[in-house]
Amino acid sequence: MAFDKNLDKELFSESIEFERSRITIAVFSYNGGTPKLQLGRENKSAAGEYSFAKLGRMTKEEVIAVLPLMEKAKKNL
Repeated sequence: MAFDKNLDKELFSESIEFERSRITIAVFSYNGGTPKLQLGRENKSAAGEYSFAKLGRMTKEEVIAVLPLMEKAKKNL
C-alpha cells in the first residue's frame, strides 16, 4: 500500500525562523494511527525562498528554541 497524503492528518505544527533556515515541529497521525512527532528543516536561499533540507545536526541556539515547541507538541501525542 503506497503512502496517501489524504490519510496524513496534521495535529500540530509550529515553526521557528533563524537567520538562514527555519525548523518546523509537527505532529501527524496517519490513517488514524499513533500520533508521531516530526522535525524538519528548510534552508533560505539568497532570494528568501525556503527549500527542504535534512535536519541533521542542530546548534545550541536551535535546540534551546526547539525544546519548548517539542513540549507543546507533546500534548498532541
